[in-house]
Amino acid sequence: MSGRRVHLGIARVTGPLVYVDGVKGVSYGEIAEVVTSFGEARRGRVVMIEGDTVAIQVFEGTSDFSADDTKVRFSGRSFTVKASEEMLGRVLDGTGRPLDGAPMPIGGEERDINGAAINPVSRIYPSNLIQTGISAIDGLNTLIRGQKLPIFSSSGLPHNQLTAQIVRQATIQGGESNFAIVFVAMGVKHDDAAFFEETFRESGALENVVMFLNLADDPSIERTITPRVALTVAEYLAFDRDKHVLVIMTDMTNYCEALREVASARGDVPTRKGYPGYLYSDLASLYERTGCVLGSEGSITQIPIVSMPNNDITHPIPDLTGYISEGQIVLDPMLHRQGIYPPIAVLPSLSRLMKDGIGEGYTREDHPGLANQLYGSYAHVEQIRNIASIIGQEELSSVDRAYLSFGDFFENEFLNQGTENRAMEKTLELGWKGLGLLPEEALNRLKKEQLGKYYEAA
Repeated sequence: MSGRRVHLGIARVTGPLVYVDGVKGVSYGEIAEVVTSFGEARRGRVVMIEGDTVAIQVFEGTSDFSADDTKVRFSGRSFTVKASEEMLGRVLDGTGRPLDGAPMPIGGEERDINGAAINPVSRIYPSNLIQTGISAIDGLNTLIRGQKLPIFSSSGLPHNQLTAQIVRQATIQGGESNFAIVFVAMGVKHDDAAFFEETFRESGALENVVMFLNLADDPSIERTITPRVALTVAEYLAFDRDKHVLVIMTDMTNYCEALREVASARGDVPTRKGYPGYLYSDLASLYERTGCVLGSEGSITQIPIVSMPNNDITHPIPDLTGYISEGQIVLDPMLHRQGIYPPIAVLPSLSRLMKDGIGEGYTREDHPGLANQLYGSYAHVEQIRNIASIIGQEELSSVDRAYLSFGDFFENEFLNQGTENRAMEKTLELGWKGLGLLPEEALNRLKKEQLGKYYEAA
């Protein structure tokens, strides 16, 4: 780096932050190079300016820093990443540097990782679906292009397996060549990273994926820029190369922990659970880089994975994520204990944009009514199970026992699909097969013509 003066010596080191006195003319977010007394250069970013004192967040850590011999050079620019179509099929670290042994892409453009906010006037309302091959999502919580649909999980649940399955199976109708996936892993263990990479390679999905890996033993501070680097590449692919891009980010909880670490070192006033008061706006700055834009054929869709500490959906991270996103997919520990995969809890899950991307012209004309009926019937199953636990199944009416049969079929056949990649047609057929276990008069959310065409009593 050159073009800016060199500062010799630092005032102090606090966690991942280096403080330099007597600095003028730098800007917030500017990239700096911190050189140790041993000549090792480490990249950092200006995260605080107070008078002539600057705090630099060092991505590679602050060990071996000497107060007198450390040099700091400011670049005069913000953090950028090279975005290119050549990145498809590549494995990169959290800052965009290759991990797969191949050189950096030759083509492409340097882009500021902070991006630019999408003008609300330029946004196009999302429509058209992304098919995941998973019945509980495609049939009941359909993912729409341009949507933010997080997956809420907790420790011990198979969100990694579900994430990998979505990457392998996700498709769009009629435009496979224009579909790409940006996969972002933050703070993951080495065996999890190896699982993702091996799975994508074996399935052939990696050819259409850009992987960003920030491992658990990488500097946690790197995690604060990893999603921004990935989203910058996604924006290039979507809005410059007209691709429909699915961005999957796991795990947002690890990202927020890194954010809290920086905030604590900086002395920011903590709020709930010690997270900084700007957690909401910070998450929004990531999630809102999603959508469809006027004048571009491409789109960005996001699936953030959020592991809820203690399975607490009111924890600040899932709570704030829910405010920003358009629904959520919730994984259920009880279904997991029953051996059901994927263990998606249907009742608390929701896709708020689903209605605009299903039905005639998108999936099938009976899809909206079928989804409503499956949801309502399964909600009634929960009530019947509670009653049966008190009075016993033998005291239930024949209709109530039919609901219990439907509930078992719904969980063991509709939800429990394993690693099968289900076509939308099969998902809808299974839904009707389950409703066949119920009397026709109980199906009050479906039109008569749909019942006449698809309903068959078991």
